[in-house]
Amino acid sequence: MKQLTGLDATFLHLETGAQFGHVSGLSIYARPDTPGYDPYAAWRAQLEQRLHLLEPLRRRLVEIPLGLDHPYWIEDPNFDLDFHVRHSAVPPPGRDDQLAEVVARIVARPLDRTRPLWLSYVIEGLSDERFAVLTTVHHATVDGASGIELLTLMLDDDPSGADVAPPTEPWHGEPLPSDLQLIARGTLGLARKPARLMLLSARTAREVGGATRNPALVAAARQMQRGLGGPVGTVLNLGRNRGEDRDPPPTLPSAQPPRTPFNRPITPHRKLAIGSASLSAVKAIKTALGATVNDVVLAVCAGGLRTWLERHDALPDDPLVALIPVSIRTGEETDRWTNRVSMLSTVLPTDEPDSVERVRRVHDAMTDSKELFQAIPAERLTDFAEFPPPAVFARAMRLSARLRLGSRLSPGNLVISNVPGPRKPLYAAGARLLHYYPVSVITEGQGLNITVQSYLDELDFGLVCCPELVPDVDEMLEAILADIDTLARVAGNGDRPAGKPRARSRTGGTAAR
Repeated sequence: MKQLTGLDATFLHLETGAQFGHVSGLSIYARPDTPGYDPYAAWRAQLEQRLHLLEPLRRRLVEIPLGLDHPYWIEDPNFDLDFHVRHSAVPPPGRDDQLAEVVARIVARPLDRTRPLWLSYVIEGLSDERFAVLTTVHHATVDGASGIELLTLMLDDDPSGADVAPPTEPWHGEPLPSDLQLIARGTLGLARKPARLMLLSARTAREVGGATRNPALVAAARQMQRGLGGPVGTVLNLGRNRGEDRDPPPTLPSAQPPRTPFNRPITPHRKLAIGSASLSAVKAIKTALGATVNDVVLAVCAGGLRTWLERHDALPDDPLVALIPVSIRTGEETDRWTNRVSMLSTVLPTDEPDSVERVRRVHDAMTDSKELFQAIPAERLTDFAEFPPPAVFARAMRLSARLRLGSRLSPGNLVISNVPGPRKPLYAAGARLLHYYPVSVITEGQGLNITVQSYLDELDFGLVCCPELVPDVDEMLEAILADIDTLARVAGNGDRPAGKPRARSRTGGTAAR
């Protein structure tokens, strides 16, 4: 048994009747010339051959009675590969928009928590001798970086396949623990939390107060320190008298997310738009304008959103606020199949009509956001997720959904994620991978998500939305891709923005590439 971290468990607690915690990847393959090639049978065999390398695929949840503590993973004693690998098809003529409709219906269903939290659909009927594989995994299991690792373990570097070493020992499922055993574990975990929470709160107050030069927070941290005796106080006071850097504090953002048509209560329904752009073109733009790939991605998303909002007579005077997932992996994690992700927010210049100026403003806004993000260690933000008991968290989420608090108190208008993917060709049982479209999640009050995945020389866009809020998400994607074309023409002409972006602060994470 292995207990979920607080952050992993959060993605379970966030689920409601309309809000799901699973993420998906839509892989498009070129069917090989092999006579009688069966995509379903080939994909199932591909997974079966390497199940011992794919730990998340054979473990299931065991939840603590009464919601006393976070759930555990166990090796599922009833694992059945045929339950998880399924078959579907699109009707003729097999266009990509028809595929998107099929995928949207599939991802609008919650995963079965009595089984390992994943499914994989082989989808046939696509035009041009293609087929697709939609793999859905719960976010409690993987984040963006570990999801890419899972993908690369599933696939091959060569069309002839890979020699996968067999498991060194037979696999056996674990027996389901009794309720009494689980309650004992949950009670023990609950008893340890108050002192740990006090320690974390004091440390965080001290770090934030020091980084932002906030005397009230520093004083509060010292007061908590004085109130902690014994070993807890000893640990907290380690390094208390270290010298402090005197860099100026970061600028705190003042932007509040304005209201848009997609910042309203969501339904369980989903709609998907997929499309691709040239990564080389985006790199040429970033070089010409002195920005980063991520700056350009955010800027063209701002341009597409602006166009869409103008068409709907819903463009706010104030810029939108985007939430950007950032990987905080160090490479030293003891468990690679867990979430190591945090979030920063940044202003998205939808109020700016000029495409080039939007890149400059995104670059400057991201510089400020990264400085604030580094005010305290990123893992502090995820550490706090350990403490709310699941029963309390789940009830709070249900109450929030009933009161529609997400539509009123959301910290951002939408999530935009840019995940670096493989730069080498990949294959599945002889079939060449053409595209990998991410299919992410939407949440209460944020009925739109834009996720971008790079593969070879492509940027593959996946826009997921609530169709009652964004019925024409395809037009939004077209506007984003059109903004890339506009910037590519500017880059080709050697034009520069009127004001050169400030020097970018360096930080780890996928948002900085």
